[in-house]
Amino acid sequence: MFWKKDPIKKLQKQYEELNKEAFRLSKIDRTKSDQKYAEAEKVAQEIEALKK
Repeated sequence: MFWKKDPIKKLQKQYEELNKEAFRLSKIDRTKSDQKYAEAEKVAQEIEALKK
C-alpha cells in the first residue's frame, strides 16, 4: 500500500542537504552559507520537537 513517509526522516534528509549546501557555499559566499546553516538549525529544532 501507500505508506506515509516518516516526517522525522524527511526532516533529517532536508537537514543533511542544507548542511551540505552550507558547506559548499562556505567556500564561495560566507553570508549565504550562514543563512543555510540557520535554516538547517531551524530544521533541527523541528526534529527535536517531533521527537518529544
